Amino acid sequence: MAVKIVTENRKARHEYHILETFEAGLVLTGTEVKSLRAGKANLQDSYARVDNGELMLYNMHISPYEQGNRFNLEPKRIRKLLMHKQEIMRLLGKTREKGLALIPLKVYFKNGLAKVDLALAKGKKLYDRRDDAAERDAKREIDRAVKERFKTY
Repeated sequence: MAVKIVTENRKARHEYHILETFEAGLVLTGTEVKSLRAGKANLQDSYARVDNGELMLYNMHISPYEQGNRFNLEPKRIRKLLMHKQEIMRLLGKTREKGLALIPLKVYFKNGLAKVDLALAKGKKLYDRRDDAAERDAKREIDRAVKERFKTY
């Protein structure tokens, strides 16, 4: 099973508590697929939402394909995501809870098909982000001290 990651939303794990992840198919046109294969996509500020029983991805930027001419579409158009109806309804119920959102974590190709990793996430407060940063720094210091301790000359 060949998986080629196209783009990741690195800020998502910094700004949100990830509660659960899901895999969804991504509906694209030909030039968008070619542009994705070239790695020209951006997930910054993108999110997913259930509209009329369908899962939609907003604000994902896919740069126009250079040789696409008239076949290129709007870079930030709304794209449909493919999941089973029961999963979509479950996500609809979850996102109606206060503070929960659907955030795309990464876009990748799996067996030739474009997929999106969606996360059910809750926004972090400023103090949560500071705690995470302090925890990372402390772990880094501990690792550095252990490495120094066992260093052989």
